[in-house]
Amino acid sequence: MNLLVVDTDSRTSAFLKSGLKAEGYCVDTAHSGKEALLLASTLTYQLMILDILLADVDGRDVIRRLRATDNAIRVLILSASDSVQDKVSCLRLGADDYVTKPFSFSEIAARTNALLRRAGDYHARSPQLVVGDLTIDRDTHAVARASKRITLTATEFSLLEFLATTPGRPFSRARILEHVWGYDSDPLTNIVEVYISHLRRKIDAGHSVKLIRNVRTVGYTVGGDE
Repeated sequence: MNLLVVDTDSRTSAFLKSGLKAEGYCVDTAHSGKEALLLASTLTYQLMILDILLADVDGRDVIRRLRATDNAIRVLILSASDSVQDKVSCLRLGADDYVTKPFSFSEIAARTNALLRRAGDYHARSPQLVVGDLTIDRDTHAVARASKRITLTATEFSLLEFLATTPGRPFSRARILEHVWGYDSDPLTNIVEVYISHLRRKIDAGHSVKLIRNVRTVGYTVGGDE
């Protein structure tokens, strides 16, 4: 289940991302309206948690543009305003829910679950991912290929799970850095390449079919056609 958190406050984004990942979701972050619209137009998300006050594009305008393109992503608004008029305005534009700041994470988690359940997506998050002969248990963190158990570190598992959520779709190095290591990771680090190498050694060694793939000029993926 893929979520997009949009907030100019990096601390709020990091807080929500950490909590929602612990709930079992795959979470990306954006820090501007333009970035959010770009991500929503190129990747598939089931829910966007959107701060109404953004530096470049007003949150209401983000909703308008999403709905104008028939993007059916659910939108949960975060706002410091508890005005009934503001709430009604956002809901009429196409938002699905509205939460006022300050908020508790438990409320965000409950509303997220409710929105996805209402839309029929809540149970779409399978506890097991399967890519070819590779199986990944998201609850127990057990990984096996051709029925042979593979031991991964927590970071290796997070990277593999992220890539395997959408098999065959490559993710850029920057997107992997943001998702696995956090938005403030050093963009000059080679940590992505190091951990991809770890996964190749543990998952692909001894197998004729290589699952961990580098898509030239794009990024990395698990599975898909050569």
